[in-house]
Amino acid sequence: MINLKKSDQISYSIWLKGLSEETVLKISQDLNEPEWMLKLRLQSLEIFQKIKNPDFWPDLSSLDYENLVYYAVPEKNYTWSSESRDEVPENVKKIFDKLNIPESEKKYLAGVWGQYDSSVVYHKLKKKWQKSWIIFLDMSDGVREYPDLVQKYFMKLIPNTDHKFVALHGAVRSGWTFIYVPKGVKLTDPLQAYFRMNTLAGGQFEHTLIILEDEAEANYIEWCSAPKYDKRSLHAGCVEIYVWNNAKMRYSSVENWSLNTFNLNTKRSIIGENAFMEWISGNMGSGATMLYPCSILKWNGAKSDNISLVVASKGQNQDIWAKVIHIWENTTSNIVSKSISKDGGISIYRWLVDVKKSAKNAVNSTKCDALLIDEISISDTFPELRVETDDATISHEATAWKIDTYQLFYLMSKGLNNEKAMAMMVNGFLSGVTKQLPMEYAGELNHLIEMEMEGSIG
Repeated sequence: MINLKKSDQISYSIWLKGLSEETVLKISQDLNEPEWMLKLRLQSLEIFQKIKNPDFWPDLSSLDYENLVYYAVPEKNYTWSSESRDEVPENVKKIFDKLNIPESEKKYLAGVWGQYDSSVVYHKLKKKWQKSWIIFLDMSDGVREYPDLVQKYFMKLIPNTDHKFVALHGAVRSGWTFIYVPKGVKLTDPLQAYFRMNTLAGGQFEHTLIILEDEAEANYIEWCSAPKYDKRSLHAGCVEIYVWNNAKMRYSSVENWSLNTFNLNTKRSIIGENAFMEWISGNMGSGATMLYPCSILKWNGAKSDNISLVVASKGQNQDIWAKVIHIWENTTSNIVSKSISKDGGISIYRWLVDVKKSAKNAVNSTKCDALLIDEISISDTFPELRVETDDATISHEATAWKIDTYQLFYLMSKGLNNEKAMAMMVNGFLSGVTKQLPMEYAGELNHLIEMEMEGSIG
């Protein structure tokens, strides 16, 4: 039994350290998986061991694969996927309370998901949505209850050959969210998941699979965090979203990992006829982030928005992507990025707009705004446009700004100190993104940004 006093005082009954075929087999056995999933895991491990990192990635030399904990399960009294908050351990409940999750759940959430390391500790979907035949399950339960549905979609949008860390994810994934919204059902209240990576030198590899049938609607919000240790941790999640004809999906995420964390996350959606996919993301905290939200506009009239904000502070390299692939006619995409670099932080934004020959009358607008707080921070953009038809409208722009000292002086003359004045200017710069979130989450995100900005001036 291992007890980590620097974490949240949780003891573990399973603790798998080091990457090997034995580790993969033990994870699959513990999750009681079908044979096809085990084969996919072993194939993924083989691919991971063969392929190299992309050349443009940040330095990952300090990531020690053999000393990572790939699967950590709290002792039995912590592992219930409880529908009663009373059964959740007090130290876990305190984390939920800090995020105001209980009140949010009561007021406007359709359901809540809480995961610590490799295990789900709390899971609940309100009864009125259960009656609509919405599925909101741990993937292990989803495989047992809906095996054909899971096998049809799982790791089809993001195959294990995609890149090195998708292959690793395919081998050691655990703690998955499975959401299915039937045809015509409009889930007007958000679903929320909270992921806590709690172990020393831990790895978290959750998989989110969301399927919206024709004319369905859903809103999903994800929060991520980790305590700070003196050893490197790894988060390598995957998100697959299927938005079929005339459906609408909003996926919002706030990732606030600790500085010792490598956040290497891959997200992808395929979008049906006249359907709409919206990505909204806030990223801060991790030492290195590689994030890949991608929209595949496969059918006529498909639309997508990708809106992101990034804060890069000392010791951080935030490398964010937006990818849009226009395949069919009358497809539309918008990409908006806001980034802040401070105390020597590095913010990099890459976007790929790929317009196929068949995508007649495709429209894309891309805008990237960067705010530099000081002279030692860095902000770079790397646009890539591939347009195979002359019947498309494509626009893109990138701007870089510095803090206006006159505006800062004006706010301070009204009684604000340096930090408050700076936070107000930064929140104004980011307002185009934060206003897309529900009010409660926009407020929490603004609070996180204010904490990130502490000590930036003075």
